[in-house]
Amino acid sequence: MKNQLQPSSQPASAADASSAATPARGRLQGAALYFATLALAIAALPGLTGCADMSGIASHATMRDAASLGLGTATPAAPGTLQVDAAVPADWWRGFGDAQLDALIDRALANNPSLKQAEARVARANAFTESARANDGPRLTGSLDVNRQLYSANGPYPPPLAGNIYNSGTARLTGSWEIDFFGEHRAALQAALGTANAAQAEAQSARLLLAANVARSYIQWARLQAQLAVAERTLAQRSETLKLVQDRFTAGLDTQLERRQAEGGLPEARQQIEALREQMALARNALGALVGDPNAAQALAAPSLDALHSVASPTRLPADLLGRRPDVAAARWRVEAATQDVAVARAQFYPNVNLTAFLGLSTIGLDNFARAGSKEWGVGPAIRLPIFDAGRLRANLRGKSADLDAAVESYNAALLDAVHDAADQIASSGAIDRQIAEQRQAQQAAESAWALARERYQAGLGNYLNVLSAETAVLAQRRQAVDLAARRLDTQVALMRALGGGWQDGAQPAAGAIPATAATATTAAATTAP
Repeated sequence: MKNQLQPSSQPASAADASSAATPARGRLQGAALYFATLALAIAALPGLTGCADMSGIASHATMRDAASLGLGTATPAAPGTLQVDAAVPADWWRGFGDAQLDALIDRALANNPSLKQAEARVARANAFTESARANDGPRLTGSLDVNRQLYSANGPYPPPLAGNIYNSGTARLTGSWEIDFFGEHRAALQAALGTANAAQAEAQSARLLLAANVARSYIQWARLQAQLAVAERTLAQRSETLKLVQDRFTAGLDTQLERRQAEGGLPEARQQIEALREQMALARNALGALVGDPNAAQALAAPSLDALHSVASPTRLPADLLGRRPDVAAARWRVEAATQDVAVARAQFYPNVNLTAFLGLSTIGLDNFARAGSKEWGVGPAIRLPIFDAGRLRANLRGKSADLDAAVESYNAALLDAVHDAADQIASSGAIDRQIAEQRQAQQAAESAWALARERYQAGLGNYLNVLSAETAVLAQRRQAVDLAARRLDTQVALMRALGGGWQDGAQPAAGAIPATAATATTAAATTAP
């Protein structure tokens, strides 16, 4: 019996092995076909552009440069060329030598709500950058679903499901990764970085503007205090003059007219004093608002205009002015962000490749959940190609190209404003110095004429109208001296702001990141795509 069963058992074993090998070969062949198809699809990606056409859409705005604005270089050149001066210190306001002003600016930079808003915008832009960076990486999600369901007796489910209630469950890990073949994610990240850098530069511009406004308000307060001193001195002098006129009137040397003229000068001087005190109160309130504390300036001593030192001012526009101003840097970064947005819009014309895979357990009947037969898995690519979208992609590209044109023109406007602002302040600074020199001579002459008129009137050699006329000239010169001194300091503050306040852009776009023209930018974006 054994011998008879032995031969018959051998063919049965071969048949079993053959039947077991057939599914295995099928799986291997299926896997080979799958990966071959996948490799062929990936190799064909560079030639796939769909039916959406991006031709004929470009930006044409041209970025201005330093040479076109007349800014010179650091090397000596012909007369009239604008040259480089020393950099402005970051804490330029300390050059005025007023500790009270230093403390006010420090408090303003720490407490001003507008500055905190700018800092919040920086934080938001940085968060967007982190989000854009995360889009370029893989994702992994987990899910767990449990369901109790009555299966229809008349539905597609066969017995024993039909007409019965069963529990079902699925536990799955799903991973996905969008492959950035055409640089869409890279461009989106660069656009986000450009926006973040622009927000940072704008925050620095807000800091500079705040410090300048505090300094200018402080100088205005000092000017009003100096004008108040002139008004109080005027009141004292007019009181002395009135006493002199009354003595002469009592002695019969003057008439009622001279007496009334002298008396009328006192109320006028007192009115000027009250007006100046009102303006000083308003100046203190303005300082409190800038500092972020309404009571910040109320307890401070009134500043002295004479105690404020003049800061060193350049006499020529620096050649690197465009790199010193944070508002110009912000505009430049906006161009960089807009350039990368165009690249994103162009990349959307190309296929999108997303690799997905999942692994998990799925069962009907929770008692089978942990069995080996409940496992499931899958892996595969998803390729999406734009074929027809009713012009959405072209419209989006046109919009981004227009945004780039607008960003370039905003940058050009910022350049022109920067050069105009700095040139105006430098011109005013030199002109004010010359005006002060002339005004000092005029004031000396007026003071001498007024003293002589008083002496002649007291000696009975002149009339009171000469005294009034000379006094009017003296008061005008004293007020002008105060105004010119304050204006010189105010212009120095404005010049420090116009030159960037010591700020330097430490995160400038890489060479070639911002093309000279927006049209070049869109062309460059097109050539970066395969």
